[in-house]
Amino acid sequence: MTSAGAPAHPHSDSGLTRARRDFRTWRRTRPFWAGLLVLFAAAPIIYFPYFNLSLGALSVAMSTTAGAGSLLIGLTLIVLGGLLWFQPVIRFFAGCVAVFLGVLSLPMSNFGGFFAGTLLAATGGLLALAWGPVDGHPMDMPGGIESSSATANPGGGLGNE
Repeated sequence: MTSAGAPAHPHSDSGLTRARRDFRTWRRTRPFWAGLLVLFAAAPIIYFPYFNLSLGALSVAMSTTAGAGSLLIGLTLIVLGGLLWFQPVIRFFAGCVAVFLGVLSLPMSNFGGFFAGTLLAATGGLLALAWGPVDGHPMDMPGGIESSSATANPGGGLGNE
């Protein structure tokens, strides 16, 4: 260690630093946030139909007929969230189905988990539809943006002059 607290070797990484870097690389190669929102959407859709509110001797059930439909929609959203993480190739299908199930949960599951599940499923599905793989980021190149623009058009002009 140097006197400033930095490691003596600049290329020595701790296990935590390497794990964070590997996770960041993994996260950037797939629609991570879309999958996370779709997973979170399942929670209120599954939970509220089975929720019983107890106020002393009084027990209030939230729903009596939405149980099976809510469970099916919620479990399907969990599967879709996992697929978005581990099979990003099917992001278009998973995004469309997530938006559809979010809207379908409005009449089938206590207004889509009181709109929370619907909003999360629709937002996650639309993020999955909008996400696309990146071939190469200009900032990752050795010269930054300036280098990539110079190599893209070596003549410096605006096309065929």
